[in-house]
Amino acid sequence: MIDMFESNSSGLESPVTHLKDITPDDGCDLDFASRAITVATEGFVKLTTIGGTTGRIFMVPGVPFPIRARRIWATGTTAEQIVVLA
Repeated sequence: MIDMFESNSSGLESPVTHLKDITPDDGCDLDFASRAITVATEGFVKLTTIGGTTGRIFMVPGVPFPIRARRIWATGTTAEQIVVLA
């Protein structure tokens, strides 16, 4: 496959290049910081941003939420099938 854009650098407004299904975890950070997250079922996602603030966000299915997260917490998260986009 030829990637016509491989020599371009990615910015936060660029399309995502990495997806990862995650299991919320109170003790571990994500493998990489997100550009956005999405869920399959509505509910709250408790997260810590790369800036260090922690809070809960209500999310609906199929709508990517643009946020730079470093941890998705199990405690306080009710949404399911969370995917991190980067």
